[in-house]
Formats: sequence, C-alpha cells, structure tokens
Amino acid sequence: MSICCSCSFFYKHYNISNNFSKPSFISIRKTKPTTGNWTPKCTASDDANDIHELLKILPHDLRDNLVMESKKDQLLEVILDLGRLPVACFLGDSGRKYLRDTEISMEELEYAENAIGEIGGDNRAGITGTLHRISAVRNRKGVVVGFTCRVGRAVRGHIDMVRDLLQFGESILFIGRPGVGKTTVMREISRVLSDELQKRVVVVDTSNEIGGGGDIPHPAIGSARRMQVSKPYMQHKVMIEAVENHMPEVIIIDEISTRAEVNACQSIAERGIMLIGSAHGDRLENIIKNPVLSHLAGGVESVTLGDQEARKRDGRKSVSERGGPSTFPFMIEMRDRHYWVVHKTERSVDALLRGEKPRVEVRKRDKQMKVIIEKWKIEN
Repeated sequence: MSICCSCSFFYKHYNISNNFSKPSFISIRKTKPTTGNWTPKCTASDDANDIHELLKILPHDLRDNLVMESKKDQLLEVILDLGRLPVACFLGDSGRKYLRDTEISMEELEYAENAIGEIGGDNRAGITGTLHRISAVRNRKGVVVGFTCRVGRAVRGHIDMVRDLLQFGESILFIGRPGVGKTTVMREISRVLSDELQKRVVVVDTSNEIGGGGDIPHPAIGSARRMQVSKPYMQHKVMIEAVENHMPEVIIIDEISTRAEVNACQSIAERGIMLIGSAHGDRLENIIKNPVLSHLAGGVESVTLGDQEARKRDGRKSVSERGGPSTFPFMIEMRDRHYWVVHKTERSVDALLRGEKPRVEVRKRDKQMKVIIEKWKIEN
C-alpha cells in the first residue's frame, strides 16, 4: 500500500481494512489544503497575539512589568487573587513568575471588574475584538475576589496534524485536559472548513471563547457564522436551533458536558451534519467511564451471555459492550499541544471493553515542526 498520501492510507483503513497484523511505521508529511493559502508551521496571528487590550485591565505596575517581559509572547494567563501575589503563567517550560512582592488589593480587583464590564452567569467575560478570556472567582456573598486573565491566540497551521481527516466529512471529538489547546484547535478548524473547504459552518459559542468578545466574531474563525448563547444551560437548545434555522454543513461546539448537550449532538449527527466538538477527559477511557459522555462513544451496556458463549470468555456471564454507534467516528486525545492520539472510535471502544489496548494513530511534531505519523500502533 502506498504511504505517500496519508489521506488515502487513512481512507482505506477507515472504510475497508480491519487487518492490523502489519507492524506500525512512521511517515513524515506536510498536509496541504485543496484551496487557499497554507502555513506550514504553527504561527500566532499578530492581531490575536497582541495582549495590550488584556493588559489594560491590570494594575499599572503589573502592566508595565509585562510589557517589559522578555517572555510575553509565551504568556498564558495572569492570576489576580485577593491578598495574594499576582502571578503570570507562561507556555512551555517557562513556568510561573510573581509580578511583584505585594498582594492584590480589593481596590485593584474592583478596578479590573469595572474595566471588564459585564461578567456573564458563568463568571466569564471577554474583551471586545479579542480572543482573551477573563474568569472571575467569587466569595459566598457573590463579591469578586479573584480573576484568571487568559490570553487567547489564533494559531495558523495548528491543525496540520488533522487536516487530512477534515476532508472525510466525519465528526471529530477532541479530548484533553484543560489548557492543552482544544479551543485553539476549534477556532482554526472553523477557519479552514469555512474559508478553505467552503463549508457552511456555524460555531455555537457559549462563552465567546471561540469567536472572541463582542457581537462581531474575531477573524480567526474565518467566514464561519457564530451563534452566541445567553446562558450556559441553553447551549443544547442553540445547537438544535442552528440546525433548524441556518442549514449548516458543520457545527462546532466547545466543552460538551451535559446530558442535554450529548443528546443534541446525537440528534445533529443523525441528520448527517458534521460535528467538531471538545470535551474534558484525558483519555478515551475517561469518556467511556463517564455516565454522560460515554453516549458520545456509543454508550456502554451490560450483556448477559449464554452458557456456551460464557465458556469462551473465561466463564463470565456478564460483559460490557458498546451500546450503539458512536456520535463521533473519530476521537482525538490531545496529550499535549504537539502530541495527539487518533482513535477510530468504535473500534477502540470495542477493544477497551474487551480489555485490550486499541490500535491508534499517533501524530506528533518534531523539532522542525514537521508532522510525524505513526500509523495504527498499540499505544500505551
């Protein structure tokens, strides 16, 4: 089988081959789009990388310190907690840094709150025209006693790891711990699908994290349309409204977490619409064990075996099996920003429920930012 085109290789395995007796191998490739310009490396957009709007809400001395900070391009978030030293967190190995040796005061928090403006019912706020996110911490009386000020960036070329999968038109769920970059991927996929692949894309943006603050979506999502959600618990209703009113080919939804949202995803998938979603969970095993999210992978049910079948399975009379088809044919574990594990969901779930390790496709970047693919290996 030719390996010069990862798309055709994956397509053949996805539709035809269930034989995985061949050893895994490694290929290096750069995936090119069918139309539009392509950026081979992950590069931050100049507009999204500009943190000056975020710095305006900070106390003046912190703002000055960060402007002069040599690592400000790697700034991830600034944490302001009442009575504690302000902290800046950076990407990669840069770690954390105290911004001064005096604690944050209530007056400084009030200044930041006034500069931010309205904070939503989910204790989140955006800054108009940017991708930055502000999250509030409140005491029992509802008074703000802390802020997490996260820098939002649009990263071009970030989805070269999965560009080939997008062309199948199959739904994909990204899973990973908070902060691993799931929302950044959602944002870039929105742009690629809407601008380069010319799909009708609707982003259901519950906290304006994908499309940024304000009523006009950030250019980072391309020509995708953005539907805002007035209250977090209304997210599933807006998902269905998007389908019924706006005829999308693709719906993008971040942080699927409730039973109603899972049901909405299943309903949308049954109508033949491509879904790009994300959920918290480090591994596919976490999704299977989650009583709500497991339905995205087909659900798990207990099956009682007959005597003859039980003898074949070491005498076990009851086993767990996948209950139905998966809502997302592909699930991708984002282990970190440059190390992803791709599952063909139903096959991997069936293997895990049998107590076996599934065969997966490992995708990672080397030091030159080239994508390395290890095809269908048993990954620990």
